[in-house]
Amino acid sequence: MMSFLLFLLAKNNKGYKNLIKIATIISERDISNDDLILYHNDLILIMPYNNYNIDIINIFDDYFIGYSNNEEKTAIEDKKVLINDISYLDKNDYKYLDYLIMIKNDKKLGEIELSTFKDKHLLNKKEFDSLVDDDVIRNMQYIVEQCNVTMGYTEGLLPKYDDNIDSFEYLKNLCNKGLNKRLHGNVSDIYRRRLNYELDVINKMGFCDYFLVVWDYVKYAKFNNILVGPGRGSAAGSLVSYSVGITDIDPIKYDLLFERFLNPERVTMPDIDIDFDSEKRNSVIDYVIRKYGNKKATGIITFNTLGAKQVIRDLGRCMNISLPIIDEMTKAITSKELKDSYIKDSRFYRLINSKDEYKKLYEIALKLEGLPRHISIHAAGIVMSKYDIDEIIPLYKNQLGIYTTAYSKDYLEPLGLLKMDFLGLDNLTLISNVIDEIKEKEKINISFDKIPMDDKKTIEIFYNVDTDGIFQFESPGMKKFLKKLKVKDFDDIALALALYRPGPMENIDNFIARREGREKIDYIHPDLEDILKSTYGIIIYQEQIMQIVRRLAGYSFGEADILRRAMSKKKEEVILKEKPKFINGCLDNGYDENTANKVYDLILKFANYGFNKSHSISYAVIAYKMAFIKTYFLKYFICGLLSNAI
Repeated sequence: MMSFLLFLLAKNNKGYKNLIKIATIISERDISNDDLILYHNDLILIMPYNNYNIDIINIFDDYFIGYSNNEEKTAIEDKKVLINDISYLDKNDYKYLDYLIMIKNDKKLGEIELSTFKDKHLLNKKEFDSLVDDDVIRNMQYIVEQCNVTMGYTEGLLPKYDDNIDSFEYLKNLCNKGLNKRLHGNVSDIYRRRLNYELDVINKMGFCDYFLVVWDYVKYAKFNNILVGPGRGSAAGSLVSYSVGITDIDPIKYDLLFERFLNPERVTMPDIDIDFDSEKRNSVIDYVIRKYGNKKATGIITFNTLGAKQVIRDLGRCMNISLPIIDEMTKAITSKELKDSYIKDSRFYRLINSKDEYKKLYEIALKLEGLPRHISIHAAGIVMSKYDIDEIIPLYKNQLGIYTTAYSKDYLEPLGLLKMDFLGLDNLTLISNVIDEIKEKEKINISFDKIPMDDKKTIEIFYNVDTDGIFQFESPGMKKFLKKLKVKDFDDIALALALYRPGPMENIDNFIARREGREKIDYIHPDLEDILKSTYGIIIYQEQIMQIVRRLAGYSFGEADILRRAMSKKKEEVILKEKPKFINGCLDNGYDENTANKVYDLILKFANYGFNKSHSISYAVIAYKMAFIKTYFLKYFICGLLSNAI
């Protein structure tokens, strides 16, 4: 089959959908005339003069012949437009493209012909005018006027669990059965009201199938001896998630907020990200792709770029510069961008200026830094849709035959596509392997979910700072903090995870002083005591911010979450706009202006530091259960650590 270069432009959204199909086919196989016949509607063809093919031209209702010089222009009698190749902007940048091609093809100087990419720059007005006439300008203007694609959010793309069931009724039944089992038949009104409220919100927002899809693949993992984390992120604040077994965290027991995860005023999709045993995670992904179809559940493409160190390494190899010198240069790079490391009298500056060849390397590197280097697959993300995804965006089929989105992750949610993270956690692999070993050797029926959460000896692991090998508690800094904290229960383990992070660390000394009675606790107002009592008047959790603004200013939880997000992301416009609303809300609820101002300033101070309590509790459970295994099955725990390390 002969290959032809042609350009296709979408006139409208129907044309764009046809382009999507064509783009996907190109990644699968050679495209045929039959494919073009099938998907030619609402497209404009521009066929380069030197690729002229009458059979292809006859397929399209709207076509032009493209030329790139005056010789070709004169030879064309049909409708024509200018199509010069723009591979770089400035005329003299052709030499840098040589090196990019060398990096792409893993070649060195002398192995390819240099400077074959001249005159592929953006034309200036004089150059452009010399290549066009009035007819060509009219043709190009026609194309501009015809092309009117609008890309935006598409409703109703969420995956469907089963077309033959009522998703809401099915989810509701699962929840009621699951919660009854979790609570051994003692479901109080508090739990029942919360469950009904969550189900109502989930149903109204159209997320019933989303929960069922996640429930299904988590169930698959658990039935196939693939260890699943107890929870991750804000999803652990959902009683629905807990009831159906997506998470193992009781949100009412730990005072976790559903609205931190999902609320009607939230404009973004909820995130139910799941941790799996890292060695078996791919089995879950394979199950999802098999169940829903390889075009309805796909990976996500990533475009890896030439970072500061990578571009020096790649260019050094192309320019035959010795590896030890390149190693020295990369070690001397101290910033994300090369120019920020090239500071007078710095080690990197001195190395670059020690030889003309190295100066040339640096000059070329500055031009190539940040450009895409290669394609790979997002480490954890999977996109799922009710329809084949190449009805919405193009798909790319890689050399392994796996489909990925042809757009990177940042563009998926704005188009209405659901991204889920299937995360591999090495610590779950360790726990799984150790538990299997204990079962086999000791004949003990132990499982991750049956480990008791109130074991005093396990808490002593944290109190005595014997935390080597324990998830999130191994670092010297964390151990130093634990010595001050003197962990006395599970809540303290979660607290430690929230406090020992950049930002919140600043409050550690105040927190310890208040806890030990050496510093007075100031709640600002008695109505905040029950919200801040467990953290001694210091805001540590994001959920506390939401509770405070709800209690004092009468915000809905949805409004509270919007304010919390704005503050944590330092959105000054929202913060300034919200203050009068917060103050007025406090005044309406009978609080004085001085108290209202003090509370708002307190929230503002801690909002950027506040940690998601749902996530903190979830990861504290993993740490605690590892400590339980270490306490009672030490030799198996040590063997597991060594095996993982090897």
